[in-house]
Amino acid sequence: MKIRFLLLTTTLLTLNSFAQEQHLVDSLTTQLKNHNARKLELRIKSQSLFDSTASNILNALSIAYLKNDQDKSMKYANESLALSEQIGFKKGVANACKSIGSIKSLNGDNITALLMYNKSLKILTEISDKQGIARLKNKIGTIYINQGNYPEALKNFFFALKRFEEIGDKNGIAVSYKSIGLIYNEQGNFPEALKNYSTSLKIFKEIGDKNGISKCYMQIGYLYENQNNYSESLKNYLTYLKIVEELGDKQGIAGSYLQIGSIYTKQGNYTEALKMEFAALKIFEETGRELDIASAYGNIAQTFIKQKKYSDASQYLDKGLSIAKENNSLRNMVLFYRDLATLDSTQGNYKQELTHYKLYINTRDSLVNKENTKKITQQQMQHDFDNKESLAKADQEKKDALAQKEMQKQKLVRDGFIVGAILFLLLAGVIFMGLRKTAIAKKRSEELLLNILPAEVAEELKLTGTAKAKSFTMVTVMFTDFKDFTTVSEKVSAELLVDEIHTCFSAFDIIIQKHKIEKIKTIGDAYLCASGLPVSNYTHAVDMLNAAFEIRSYMLQRKKEKEARGEIPFELRVGIHTGPVVAGIVGVKKYAYDIWGDTVNIASRMESSGDAGKVNISGSTYELVKEKFSCTHRGKVQAKNKGEIDMYFVEEIS
Repeated sequence: MKIRFLLLTTTLLTLNSFAQEQHLVDSLTTQLKNHNARKLELRIKSQSLFDSTASNILNALSIAYLKNDQDKSMKYANESLALSEQIGFKKGVANACKSIGSIKSLNGDNITALLMYNKSLKILTEISDKQGIARLKNKIGTIYINQGNYPEALKNFFFALKRFEEIGDKNGIAVSYKSIGLIYNEQGNFPEALKNYSTSLKIFKEIGDKNGISKCYMQIGYLYENQNNYSESLKNYLTYLKIVEELGDKQGIAGSYLQIGSIYTKQGNYTEALKMEFAALKIFEETGRELDIASAYGNIAQTFIKQKKYSDASQYLDKGLSIAKENNSLRNMVLFYRDLATLDSTQGNYKQELTHYKLYINTRDSLVNKENTKKITQQQMQHDFDNKESLAKADQEKKDALAQKEMQKQKLVRDGFIVGAILFLLLAGVIFMGLRKTAIAKKRSEELLLNILPAEVAEELKLTGTAKAKSFTMVTVMFTDFKDFTTVSEKVSAELLVDEIHTCFSAFDIIIQKHKIEKIKTIGDAYLCASGLPVSNYTHAVDMLNAAFEIRSYMLQRKKEKEARGEIPFELRVGIHTGPVVAGIVGVKKYAYDIWGDTVNIASRMESSGDAGKVNISGSTYELVKEKFSCTHRGKVQAKNKGEIDMYFVEEIS
């Protein structure tokens, strides 16, 4: 029985007890009141120093409320952000954006979390805050773990580790090694995982960080559990429980109960297992952490299966799967589908088993990246190489210093030789700088080219100087458009309008990239993308529908947030059609990759003939997705300049 993954990336990050947090909240609230009273008393004209302090206190309150009251946490983060932006306090803006990202991540909204983290990262880079950048990179890495993107997560963790090593931040170094160990553990590379965990544990012990020590014992216990070494696993979990009890960490206590229950189940001690698992569930329900509740449901169901209490097991698996779907947690969905298929097989319900098994395979395939192991190895090799290169450079510098001293002592260097050497070095420097500038310019131009064109097309253009237009017999095209855009644009400023479009389209970019869909272009408030090109595949229609539902969910959440602030929200129409297109580069200057054909026109009609908040597809797309999604036939609908076309409103199968 494998513990639900999100429990490790949420519960293991809990830092203090509720009592400690409440004391901190009370202290910060008092500080804020005293600070504001002092500000009024002094009646100072230049308030930036006072306001920046207030911003920091507001952000600290947001962090203090993060685990137990996300509404209050968001309230204080938004207040800190507004105040920081008002006075031009960049560090405050970055910290507030990071806090908002943490809240979104905790609630399973990884897309918005990543957008906020990247906004914070940009500001921290501008102000050269190395420690802040490194800490944020660790948070971004955790987002990629939640998405199952281990290579990208590892890339961010190694970046953070390198920065922490440069500035001598031992706590940051320990956290980075622990995070890297988690990825290796999930990949089944147990020796490398244990190596990283042990390094992290050693550093945490050196600096006396009990919380960090406890988390290392938890993850080492999980590592041994994955290897079926239950005695060592239980030993580490019990050590973790002892420390979190000393700290008064309720979430940590619940997590340890769940892990210990898992081991008891595997050892056949079902009574003790259920006692621990229900104790964990009670704590999770008190704090309202949905993904943790789902993890508890999953473990309880496994114990009931072992006891052959199949009806009880089915009830808890269904409840857990429902939560996983609501939070779009693919990792947990994979586990629940797998367990449901196993339960069906045990009961002889083979038809239902096949359904659950197919859902398990499809969900797992969308999560697993075949290149993970290769890319992780490359990242590790790069990190080792950088370390060796640094050591070699330091050693060489020592040798150079000794050689210079010896040369000076023996007076072997002649004035003419020195002048010649200087001239040579100057010339070499000029040549080096020229080559460096050329390399930088080439890199920038390649990055720009890849931002404009698909990688395959860009490579063809670099090799041959041209890129031929290609015909694709079957791709899926999606158009999105904001309802009543003109009416809304008349009620808000141009600056706010452009900023909102940028925010929405940036989220769309992240979503379609996740589903391997090619962005074609934006036309005002319309967004055009295509699946199944420039590399053909057989899942283009399903990939596009999955992306469409994720985009729709994002827009619905965005609508709630804007309405809560009294702002006018956008509502989205989505139209999708499948058919042949021609794709290629337009012009010889300011290259643009574009697609042509009646398929594009019909996709546009699907959008304009749809309703806000709905995904409208054509009959040709319906034939490719009808087995995987719930479709409602609208009949033949009149489409501008296209006559009557079969259309369907489509929904995800719950």
